[in-house]
This record gives sequence, C-alpha cells and structure tokens, in this order.
Amino acid sequence: MALGRCSAPHLLPNLHLNNSISFFCSQSLTLTQQHIRLQKVHKLRSLLSQGRINTAKRFLNSLLLSKDPFFSSSSELHALVSRPLFSDTLLWLCSNSKTLNHATDLYSSMRKDGFLPSTHSINRLLQTLVASQQFEKTLTLFTDIVESGIRPDVFSYKKAVQAAVMLKDLDKSFELMSSMEKEGVGPSVFVYNLVLGGLCKVRRIKDARKLFDEMIHRNMVPNTVTYNTLIDGYCKVGEIEEGFSLKTRMKAPNAEPNLVTYNCLLNGLCGSGRVEDVREVLLEMERNGFLPVGFLCVIFDDHSMCANDHGSLDGNGIRIHERTYSILLNGLCRVGRTEKAKEVFAKLVDNGVVPGRISYNILVNAYCQEGDMEKAILTTEQMEERGLKPNSVTFNTLISKLCETGEVDQAERWVKRMIEKGVSPTVETYNSLINGYGRVHDFVRCFEILEEMEKTGIKPNVISYGSLINCLCKDRKLLDAEIVLGDMAGRGVSPNAEIYNMLIEASCSLSKLKDAFRFFDEMVKNGIDATLVTYNTLINGLGSNGRVTEAEELFLQMSSKGYNPDAVTYNSLISGYAKSANTTKCLELYDKMKTQGIKPTIGTFHPLINACKREGVVTMERMFQEMFQMDLVPDRVVYNEMIYSYAEDGNVLKAMSLHQQMIDQGVDSDKVTYNCLILAHLRDRKVSKIKHLVDDMKAKGLVPKTDTYKILVKGHCDLKDFNGAYFWYREMFDNGLLLNARICYQLISGLREEGMLREAQIVSSELSSRGLNNMED
Repeated sequence: MALGRCSAPHLLPNLHLNNSISFFCSQSLTLTQQHIRLQKVHKLRSLLSQGRINTAKRFLNSLLLSKDPFFSSSSELHALVSRPLFSDTLLWLCSNSKTLNHATDLYSSMRKDGFLPSTHSINRLLQTLVASQQFEKTLTLFTDIVESGIRPDVFSYKKAVQAAVMLKDLDKSFELMSSMEKEGVGPSVFVYNLVLGGLCKVRRIKDARKLFDEMIHRNMVPNTVTYNTLIDGYCKVGEIEEGFSLKTRMKAPNAEPNLVTYNCLLNGLCGSGRVEDVREVLLEMERNGFLPVGFLCVIFDDHSMCANDHGSLDGNGIRIHERTYSILLNGLCRVGRTEKAKEVFAKLVDNGVVPGRISYNILVNAYCQEGDMEKAILTTEQMEERGLKPNSVTFNTLISKLCETGEVDQAERWVKRMIEKGVSPTVETYNSLINGYGRVHDFVRCFEILEEMEKTGIKPNVISYGSLINCLCKDRKLLDAEIVLGDMAGRGVSPNAEIYNMLIEASCSLSKLKDAFRFFDEMVKNGIDATLVTYNTLINGLGSNGRVTEAEELFLQMSSKGYNPDAVTYNSLISGYAKSANTTKCLELYDKMKTQGIKPTIGTFHPLINACKREGVVTMERMFQEMFQMDLVPDRVVYNEMIYSYAEDGNVLKAMSLHQQMIDQGVDSDKVTYNCLILAHLRDRKVSKIKHLVDDMKAKGLVPKTDTYKILVKGHCDLKDFNGAYFWYREMFDNGLLLNARICYQLISGLREEGMLREAQIVSSELSSRGLNNMED
C-alpha cells in the first residue's frame, strides 16, 4: 500500500531497549531524557502503524524543527532504531521542503550503513529536491542510486531529466534519455517536452525539431505542450512561418490549439515588428472563443470587423487574458507606436477590461525608452489612481532610465518614494544607481552603494560589480577596475567573461597589451571560457598597435579552438593591416571573408577604402560600388574618404557630385567633409567658390578651426594667391587661432614678392609676438 494514503505498512519492529540505552548513553543523556526520547519514537511508530501519515509528519517536524528539538537530525532516529523499513519510512516523511536537509543527511547515513531506500522514498526525495531548485543535488542523488544498484523508474528519470534541463546541461538530458531506452523505460512525451523546452530556451531550434521528428518516427503522439513549446521556440528565433506551419498540424483531442498557442504566435509577430499581421490570428481567436467578438474592432478601429453598431466588445462571458493584450501593447510599443498602444489600452478599459500591472509597466517602459519621462511618471500615477500599487518592476524601470540619462539625484528621490510606498529596493535598483553614478564619474558614491547593499542584506551580484568595472574602464581607471575585480572575488562573486572582456578592452585601448593578455590568462585559469568578443578585442588591440603578425596568429589559434570568426574579427584584422600600409593583405582578407559567407559591414569598408588609397582612385571606386551591391549605405567616414581622394586628384566635379549624393542619402557633412571640398577646389585652382563653401560650413554650425584655415592659407599660397591667403590668415588670427610658423614664413615671403609689404610686416610682427623669430630680410 502506498504511503500517504489512509494507512501505512506495519513496518516497525519492537525497539531493542539495550541498543537504545547504549545509543543514548553515548550522547551523555540523563535516564529521564532517554525515557522521553524513547516515548517519542514509540509514538511516531504508533502513528505510522495506524496509517495516520499527516499526523506523523507533523509530529516528526516537532521532533526535528522545534526551538529545542528532541533529535538534532533524522540520522539520530535512524541510528537509534537501525531498521531498514523504519529508516525508509523516515526518509519518505522527511522528504519535504521543511526537512529536506534532514532527508539528505538520513539518505547518507542509510547508504553508509548499507541500507537501500525504496524507489518510492527516493522518488519523493528527488521530487522535493527539484521543487526546491536543488538541481545539482538531484543529479548527484540520481547518479548515486544508479551506482548503488537501485533501479530507477520512469518517475526517477523524469526528475533527473528535469534537473539537467534546468541546469542547461542538455548533453546530460540526452544521456539520461538514452539510459531510459536501455533500461526499457523509454522516454515519455513528458520527458520529450522537457528536453524540447530546454533546447528551445538556448535557441537550439534545429536540434529541437530533430527531437520532435524523432517523436513522430517513434509513433509517439505529441500533445499541446509539445507543439506550443516548439512553436514558441520558432517564434523566438524569428522563424514565425514554421510556427504557423506547426499550428496547422495540431489536431484534437491530443493537441488542439489553446490560448498559449495563439499567444506564442502573437508574441512572435509582434516581436518581429509585424503588428499589422496579427489581425488574422486575432480573428481566428475570436472565432474559436478565445476572445470576445469585437476585439479586433477595438484594436484596429476597423468597424467592418465589429459585431455591433457601437464598436464595443460582446463578451458573452469570455474574458480577455492580460497576457494576450499585453503582447499586443508591447508589440505596438516596440515599433514606436506607444501612443496607439495607450489608446488601445484606454479602449479596452472603457470596454470593461480590468487593467493589470503588466500592461501599465509595458507603457511605463515604452515611454522611458522614448525618453519621455513626464509621460512615464504620469502613467505610474494613473496606475495608482486605478488602485494598482506600482511594483519593483515599475520603480526600477523609472530609476534605470533616470540613471542612464545621468539624472542620479532624481533617481535617488524615486528610490526613497519606492521605500515610502512599501516596495523594497532590489539588487536591480542598486545596480542602476551604481551604473548611473559610474556614468557621471562619482565612483565614491558607487562604493557607498555597494556598502548600503551589504547593510540591507542584498548581496551585490556580478552585474553590480560589472557596472562599476565597466564605468571605471571607460574612465581609463584600469587599476581601480582591477581592485574591484579582486574585491568581488574576495566576496564570493565570480567574475564572468563579460567582465574580463571589459578589462581586456580597456587594456588594449590604453595600449597595455601585457595587461590584456594577463587578464586573458587569468580568465582561462579560473575556468571561464573566452568568447568570440574576447578574441576579437585582443586581435583588434594587437592590430591597432602594429602587431599584425601576432593578431593573425591569434586569429588562427581562435579558429583551431572552434570559434568561428565573424565580421568584427575580419574588420579588426583588415584595420590592423591598413594601419601597417599592407593593402594587398587587406584585399586578401576581404575576399576571404566573402568566400566564407561572412557579409562585410560598414566597419569593413572604413579601413579597406582607406587602404585602397594607395592603390589609386579606381580601386577605391570599385570598393565603393561593391558597398551598394551589398545593400550597404555609405556613412560619413566612407564619403569623406572618397571625397578626399577626389580632392587629392583635383577632381572637383566628382567630389561635389559625391557630396550631393551624400546629402541625398541623408548623411550630414562635417568639418572633414568641407575641408576635403575646399582642398578639391584648391587643387583644381577654382578659388572663386571657396568662400561660398566656408559660408555654407558656418551656416550649418560648423565653426572653422585651425585645420580648415591651414588648408585655406597654404592652398592659396601654393597657388601664388597671397592676397587670398592673407584674407584667410586675417580671419583666422581675428578668431584667436594661430597658424604654424612654417606657413607664416611662406605667406610673409609671398606677400613681399607681391609688394604687399605692410601686410607682410603685420604677419611678421604677429609671429614675433608669439616668441618666434622672424625671417631675415
């Protein structure tokens, strides 16, 4: 008879008093205490014999969990009686959330004494471990019972697979499924669903589909959960049509589409920005009774879809699930239609839908993302007016955005308000503050917040330290960042790959490559796998510092370890070779990345076009045209490189034509652009249009600086137009800008040759006033 029902097996033998006394004496107890403890054990035995299992559980808890327990552990009871059946029953009783530690201790004692628990008790212990999220312990226990000779049943395997999936150890999940086959307890649909879910969570959708097809091949009948899991997986990786295809295969009675099915599809469409495509799904939901008639009319303002003349919902008792309309609201917000989402929300409320926190939080988040804090705060106030108390998500969203924009004082005020409203700050709250103060370089306050967290019982996590390290690295405070790294490790918080990547990147940007590789070695030594970002950062650091050979060696090492290079990898190498003036190698790498199916990015063409200047304008033009063939729109950097190249050639027509194309593409000109255009006109000896260019430059708010005036003065001097050169020199000097001595000497000499002696003397005097020697007469 199974335990937990109306009666329990008569499994307790008479206690051997001599053994008991011997045990109690070893614990230095008085005879009275010995007698009381024996009475308690007898009572427990009596309750079990009578089948009063719930009463026995409560009595056992009082023996183990009271302020002054009669027994320090269930192992003491086991040692007292030392009978397999009693200990097995005790294990079953202790396998609950309150006495779980006692159960695991008891299991260890039983195994040490050579007792094998029953599968029934083991399963209850496995179930409790999984429910308590102690997944590592679950797998350890499962392994031990297999090695001990206990034959796990289907339930045991289910719990082991569940633990492996929760740990994202999918290889272990497949291993367990294989063991089930060998043991003749083949995986059930439930087990398949568990592993399918695990694969979809880590976006291994192809492997999930293979597993699904395997189910079909084995003549297993997938249920609604199976289909929903896979549909959700497809939608989350953007393969929405596959999700719809699977839905068409769902048939009653085992796998009929339900609300979850439709919500997965809606979420997929909205997540991909296909908000208008949700109409058909919503219409089908209306037809199948998952939405009240007229829902589409409210959402889309399409009265042809309305079931009544006044455009309201005809509920017929059908409730709109908050998850459904929240997906739609979130979808509208994601495509920048927040006001439409607010309007839809208001209509739903007007039609009797009771709003929930999730919906309000979506709107608060959307307004924060748009930077409209006034509306975000107003939405929070409206939420309270509806009787809904803002939760930590609401407050954290506001606080995070305020910190992001540097409004840390305002963020602190919202933390106080959060506490006043009875909502305790979370680790996310403090992490936002650390990030905010780090952004404004107030690192003293960052450290104070870490201390406050400790005082309030909130342990800083890897994100807390990561935010601080990131800000220190961006502020070039590498030594301080390393101190924080040591502190977090000392407090038991293990750094992850992202934190090491921050330190490596900061080291590379400061040209401290020794430190970068020291962090890399430390990372590997601590068992943290390097990522593609790690290698890309190091390759870029080496290339930027002229160590391109080492960069390519690291590239080969990375590939040999199974890391697939991406566009960033190739861009870093091409950039390194461009700086080393090796155009041939740049073009070779460019061809190689295309051969490997890696699409070049704008970042590829920045160094590539720069390197191609050495090959001439024809090669640059070929690269420029290839960008368009790849549907890449040139940015300002690319346009400036091309315009400069034409300027050097004195090809004003092409330079100006490209500038017009740049404007037509919506790419704003900067000072570099105008400098290139001025240079082009000077090279082509067309000085008459230069003043117009400078005036246009000023009109766009681009104030000419020393580099622009240097081009103007020297360019006119080279053309022997010393009158024009003096005009620009005068404007430059009057604006408080100084020209270098070499060009001043060139100007003075030219002015004298032209007979402009007064102007030459003025330039000479101004040069002398700067402490520079004038030219000899």
